[in-house]
Amino acid sequence: MNNNPHLRRAPWMDYKDPSILMITLVTTNRQPILGILKGETIERTKLGQAIAEEINRIPTYNGAESIEIYSYVIMPDHVHILLRVHDRLPKHIGQYIAWFKIKCTDACSALTGGPVSETMRPFAPEYHDRILKGKNQLSHMVRYIQDNPRRLALKRANKDLFRIRQNQLINTLPCTVLGNIFLIEHPLRQVLQCSRRLTQEQIDNLKAYCLREAADGTIFITAAISEGEKQIARALREAGFPLIILLEKGFPAPDDPHYSYFKPQGVYFEACAAGKLLLVEPHAEVLERADIVAKTEAKVGHIPHNTQRYRFVAMNMVAEMMAIS
Repeated sequence: MNNNPHLRRAPWMDYKDPSILMITLVTTNRQPILGILKGETIERTKLGQAIAEEINRIPTYNGAESIEIYSYVIMPDHVHILLRVHDRLPKHIGQYIAWFKIKCTDACSALTGGPVSETMRPFAPEYHDRILKGKNQLSHMVRYIQDNPRRLALKRANKDLFRIRQNQLINTLPCTVLGNIFLIEHPLRQVLQCSRRLTQEQIDNLKAYCLREAADGTIFITAAISEGEKQIARALREAGFPLIILLEKGFPAPDDPHYSYFKPQGVYFEACAAGKLLLVEPHAEVLERADIVAKTEAKVGHIPHNTQRYRFVAMNMVAEMMAIS
């Protein structure tokens, strides 16, 4: 196993090959040293501006002529860089990121007028990459990058909606939650559950029913596991109705370094900021509770609890319990 942090990437990917990548680097100890949020824009610090200028110089590095910078954003404590490798590189992309980080440390040294210790380097070790492959991913990622300052402003303006709450009891079930906790107290709650055997026509009919019920004030609870559940949850979300989504292993552990920075992705972010989303992760022991086991086995018989089938059905039983006033 290669212990070089710049090379521990997707095992199936040759990082010299042509590709489109989003590179994310976080500052050392997530210190907000690169900019200040002003309204819905980031006012860069001198270091943040120097890093922005260095991003534009990446294609001038030795051997990096085929790298094109599509877009980037400088946030207070991290940087996103969307780049395209047009032709095969002579070195792993991580080597160019390493050179970029060295240049940024040099810029920090020039600004402070002295050597920079390891704990004062602009960026933490390693970096995260996302490989773009799907249709329309590039345009979506450009919008995501450009939208980062607005999303940060929304998150700061709605701190309670983006705070992970541990050990929240919902109808005696211990859960971890994020979002509008008051949705679970709404008097009109129904479970959205679809058999995998439903035809598309049956799914469409159920979707129409759910949209009518939601328009009358019902809030749906779903694990969004089957294709029908996913389609209907998407329709409810796109129509602007509140949703309670059950997750299995949906949140990082409290000791995970990313715990404090977790946020819902994509359209879930907007729904969360609007107070129209509650994400609920039942604690692991909930699926082994006697009442959940009994309800699950009454539905599907006795099956091993470590199977995907058991967990999916048990999650729907949890949803039913949460729908009880």
